[in-house]
Amino acid sequence: MVDVLALVEQARQGGPRAVARLISLVEGASPQLREVMAALAPLTGGAYVVGLTGSPGVGKSTSTSALVTAYRKAGKRVGVLAVDPSSPFSGGALLGDRVRMSEHASDPGVYIRSMATRGHLGGLAWAAPQAIRVLDAAGCDIVLVETVGVGQSEVEIAAQADTSVVLLAPGMGDGIQAAKAGILEIGDVYVVNKADRDGADATARELNHMLGLGEAREAGDWRPPIVKTVAARGEGIDEVVEALEKHRAWMEEHGVLATRRRARAATEVEHIAVTALRSRIGDLRGDQRLDSLAERVTQGTLDPYAAADELIAGLTAS
Repeated sequence: MVDVLALVEQARQGGPRAVARLISLVEGASPQLREVMAALAPLTGGAYVVGLTGSPGVGKSTSTSALVTAYRKAGKRVGVLAVDPSSPFSGGALLGDRVRMSEHASDPGVYIRSMATRGHLGGLAWAAPQAIRVLDAAGCDIVLVETVGVGQSEVEIAAQADTSVVLLAPGMGDGIQAAKAGILEIGDVYVVNKADRDGADATARELNHMLGLGEAREAGDWRPPIVKTVAARGEGIDEVVEALEKHRAWMEEHGVLATRRRARAATEVEHIAVTALRSRIGDLRGDQRLDSLAERVTQGTLDPYAAADELIAGLTAS
């Protein structure tokens, strides 16, 4: 057992060990998790959460590192949550994104944490929402969340970030591929990285065409910009930061930021409730109530949906 209030206070003062310990309590589903979240709740809401996603090899880690540099020049305190895939065979994860961001390792104004997906789909780790809360409460002005290399349908980052940045690189595929890719429908800002390579202009044109095929926008609606960068050299990063700030200002002006954050909280609450309910149902394996319902379903005197309703009613009443 740890002194949660003392840890939170140390984290607020910029103590990296305290932040690390709090995130470890979250990742490990500690018995003190509820106490941690209760202590953090009044301290959250100040951080601007930016999600970066895209296919493997587009330069997410390099772009994240370049954004950290830009925000630090502006005097912002930055937290980075880098999610790495877990091996389906060994269960381990390399957690290697910090190697690419080693230039920030000694900066007290930057906190970088790698998290393994542990089999969770969607491009993020299951504990990512709570880890974001820790970084927010620890006083980070900006929280950059880098997903694992994703495909066409891993869009969970859109539900966890204030602004979603989709990164692409030349050679991503033809226009049809770009138009059908679900991951390309969640972007608030699009970045064509490695723009010094052949095909960068064509990729930007395909993206622009795809946006033109989207739903009709009214005057004043946000139209996602397309920014070309060479993150390894820091080129175009200032333009990305400018696009992010414009999107933030637009969201605040139109009430979109508050709406997104309420939706994010609702998703988090729903996930916790469903997980708790699933755990209670798991505890019923071999329980007489569940066996009785299963028997009635087998005999055809009760359908499985009615049985599920009866089970849930019993769990919520108990």
